[in-house]
Amino acid sequence: MFPVDIHAHTVASTHAYSTVHDYLAVAKLAGVQLFAITDHGPAMADAPHFWHFVNMRVIPQLVDGVGILRGIEANIQNIDGEIDFYGEYLSQLDIVLAGLHEPVFAPATSAVHTEAMLNCIESGKVDVITHPGNPKYPVDQTAIVQAAAKYNVALEINNSSFLHSRKGSESNCLALAKLAKQHDAPLVMGSDSHVAFTLGGFAKSLSIIDAAGYPRERLLNCQPTRLLKFLRERGHRTLSELLTFFEPEAEQ
Repeated sequence: MFPVDIHAHTVASTHAYSTVHDYLAVAKLAGVQLFAITDHGPAMADAPHFWHFVNMRVIPQLVDGVGILRGIEANIQNIDGEIDFYGEYLSQLDIVLAGLHEPVFAPATSAVHTEAMLNCIESGKVDVITHPGNPKYPVDQTAIVQAAAKYNVALEINNSSFLHSRKGSESNCLALAKLAKQHDAPLVMGSDSHVAFTLGGFAKSLSIIDAAGYPRERLLNCQPTRLLKFLRERGHRTLSELLTFFEPEAEQ
């Protein structure tokens, strides 16, 4: 139903279990037309080296009609919202996700989490905030959603949060989705796959989004061109091949 997945980890993050080839095979079977490889940023203990992300340019953006976005799930490192990938290297990636992760940023107070996330959003360096409904990192949800709307940064409704990790995320994510509808903030679903079999799996996320009344057609997953144009608006200049390939969808 939703042919785009923005959040998947490969064996380069050693607590994940699939290769790029594995994801391509599942994408074809599941009808996923575009997905992002977003391994954990270098500050994570078992993350790939910085060079892994620098060299992602060797991965083709199109393979047998399936689009691949070359990205990162960076770590928000401090209250200033700084992430563990930087400079001109950021412009070479197709998509930049960032989130709070315990091995890098120890849970503190809501005020600290909120300031860190707001500074990250306002930095202009990050396209998507991952799992902002994590109950271990409570935030001022209204402030986060308003900033996301102002700076055109997407908030992720993370399907894995309802299955394998971040237990207790449902109520936070429902509240975030309701606020996103109210303030016209962009939402995107991510499978947060650590094995290829879950690529494109959004059932739990979609139930939260529907319960919040957030229109499905506003989700960045609804078609490849929707996400690609969002990323282009945010300054990514690496997407011409993908936009050319998927552009006919916008005319249907």
